[in-house]
Amino acid sequence: MNAAEREKAKRNAGMKAAEFVRDGMIIGLGTGSTTYHFMVRLAERIKAEEISVTGIPTSLQTAIRARELGIPLATLDDHPDPDLAVDGADQADRDLRLIKGRGAALTREKVVAAAAARLVIVADEEKYTERLAGTVPVEVIPFAARPVMLAVPELGGEPAIREGKAKDGPVITDNGNYIIDCTFPTIPDPAGLEEELTLIPGVLECGLFCRYTQKTILVAGNAAGTRIIGKN
Repeated sequence: MNAAEREKAKRNAGMKAAEFVRDGMIIGLGTGSTTYHFMVRLAERIKAEEISVTGIPTSLQTAIRARELGIPLATLDDHPDPDLAVDGADQADRDLRLIKGRGAALTREKVVAAAAARLVIVADEEKYTERLAGTVPVEVIPFAARPVMLAVPELGGEPAIREGKAKDGPVITDNGNYIIDCTFPTIPDPAGLEEELTLIPGVLECGLFCRYTQKTILVAGNAAGTRIIGKN
């Protein structure tokens, strides 16, 4: 899949996911380029169909984009149990376990995913894989960065603090923390690794999402359309 096909696949997935939204719903709004396509289509539906929808953004970037699109926003304080959360993923396996966090919003995304009744993941179909492997982002309080980096190799991973692309120094999350990208050649037990990573003192959350498979639907996009994987 070339860049143009991938972008079309992401757009198809985002547009399709907007069909899951019903009038009156509270929607968790994930972070990332594929989720943005969903938000664009959702904004169109709000205007054209005059439906009432409220979004719970998972990042400052998403909040800014939602306001620009005219999507009403609230917080989990206002609505602690969203009807639906729509978000992207870096990888999704056959059991709908996920790796997320390329946009450094994994902690807020996990909070919203846990609170929502259903989780709709939008991604191009190349993100759908037999087994999870590769980079697992971990959000860490700065005070604990060095001890966490020493602990990750004991779990089989290679850690690296994520550096900013348009600034010197580490990426700082919306929560004021660092992201440590931990590379694992294989992940034979994703749920076990998720637990081990989050038990390291100083780790706020990791990018493995293994607890929500029963309520997860994957909208996998390709250049021609989409396919739905999971309980529809």
